[in-house]
Amino acid sequence: MATVKHVQVTFDCAQPRAVAEFWKAALGYVDPPAPPGFDSWDAFEATLPAERRGATWACQDPDGVGPRLFFQRVPEPKTVKNRLHLDVRVGTGLTGDERVSALEAEATRLETFGARRQWLLPADEENEACLVMQDVEGNEFCLD
Repeated sequence: MATVKHVQVTFDCAQPRAVAEFWKAALGYVDPPAPPGFDSWDAFEATLPAERRGATWACQDPDGVGPRLFFQRVPEPKTVKNRLHLDVRVGTGLTGDERVSALEAEATRLETFGARRQWLLPADEENEACLVMQDVEGNEFCLD
């Protein structure tokens, strides 16, 4: 039997720090500690060659429970739907109108950070409602 591994979720994006700032606000994540010998990530970034500055960023769960998120700059723009997405669990245990209200409230909060609503998937015989969203660079995620 395999041992449990830590997982990092990596996002390809145009503006790594901006996308990381969105996800920090969405999930309550924080920046990892600055590398040894540096007071801040900005101080570290200043030591990099110009072409590497702003090329990556990361954030992590302050309690160490959730996966680390890593953001890397890529030259090509996003062109199609994600093949993988995050489900942000805000309606766990809720059903019906109470669940939809919780999803809507979180969607409104995330819109202040640049998220965009896509559509509400209504409850059916198998699944409760979820709300499809996009982050600041158009990466799809669900409020579930």
